[in-house]
Parts: sequence; C-alpha cells; structure tokens
Amino acid sequence: MSRRLISTGSPFEKTAGYSRAVVDGDMAFVAGTTGYDYATMTMPADVTGQTRNCFKTIEAALKDGGFAMTDIVRATYYLTDISDADAHFAVCGEVLGEIRPAATMLVVAGLLKPEMKVEIEVTAKRRSA
Repeated sequence: MSRRLISTGSPFEKTAGYSRAVVDGDMAFVAGTTGYDYATMTMPADVTGQTRNCFKTIEAALKDGGFAMTDIVRATYYLTDISDADAHFAVCGEVLGEIRPAATMLVVAGLLKPEMKVEIEVTAKRRSA
C-alpha cells in the first residue's frame, strides 16, 4: 500500500504545506486538529464544542483513509488553559472511553490563533480483520 494524503478541505493545509492525515500501510497519522467546523469555518467559543469539532474532523479524516475511531492507538492533547481540562476530558471520555488509546496532555502557552483552546493529534493502526 502506498502513502496517501488525506485533506479535510482546510485552506490552511495547502498554505502551510501539510496534510490532515497521512496513511502509510496500516498506520494513519492525523495532524494536530483544532476546533473549527470546516463546513462553516467557524469555531465554538468553549472547549467542549471545540473538542467535539476536533473529534468530528479526526473521524472524517480517519474514515476517508479507511480507518475507524476504534483504530486510534495514541492521542496527544494540547490545551491552552488547565481550567478547561475537566470539560475537555469529559468529551474525550465520551468519544474514546471504550477505545482508551495511550494519551498525553500538554498545557501550552497558546496555539496558532488566540480563540483556539484545544488541538488534538492521533495515530491509528488498522486492525486485522
């Protein structure tokens, strides 16, 4: 299987020279994903809505590459405010509670734009049938 690039249509992908995800064999590497709704190019003000949008975009990229959310083996979370951790983790629990990938959370000084509260990146491995 050859290397395949996955796009979610963000204009920033071409500008910054990256792919939303790269599929290489049985592995998918999903780039850091923020809380934009790419259909409307809007972002919720709260971390709960942003986290939900992150996972929606991640799921679409994985699906496009032939993967499912249950294939996620690693997740990295970047939060700009530690006080958002509980709300963020509540959504993570809803989405990944049964999957339980290895995960890391970092609190960072900021993301690309000040309205961005969370960024999530994941790695997935396609399960054998």
